[in-house]
Amino acid sequence: MTTPSALERPTSVPFTRRLAARFVLLPAVLLSLLPPRRVRTVLGLLRRGAVPASAAQAKNARDAMCAVSLRCAGPRGCLPRSLGAALLCRLGGTWPTWRTGVRVVPPFTAHAWIEAAGHPVDEGVPDDYFTPLITVAPEGRPER
Repeated sequence: MTTPSALERPTSVPFTRRLAARFVLLPAVLLSLLPPRRVRTVLGLLRRGAVPASAAQAKNARDAMCAVSLRCAGPRGCLPRSLGAALLCRLGGTWPTWRTGVRVVPPFTAHAWIEAAGHPVDEGVPDDYFTPLITVAPEGRPER
């Protein structure tokens, strides 16, 4: 038996932001198909020269990805959503901290997310809910 649920898709995303999100959606999905080592390498190259994203910039990018893609808005869309949000931030000259990791309490679940100012962006969980395994932080920031 399944539980009915509704996806929350942001509706207040401006047209130009939606257009930019559509532009990065395909590269984000393709990037999500690569092995983790390659994803880390590509993101490490893309972050060069970017300044750290603010919480508002990161949230706007995440919202835009959810607004243009049902896959990204869905419960299993965390990897393309986080990659797309990072790429969208990069188009604006900023970079959030991109992370992938696992949930600390059973059952085991893998997850990918972005952070700004040291906190997960719009994840609805406490900061220590996931243990990061791969981190791509803005240049000059420690990758803990």
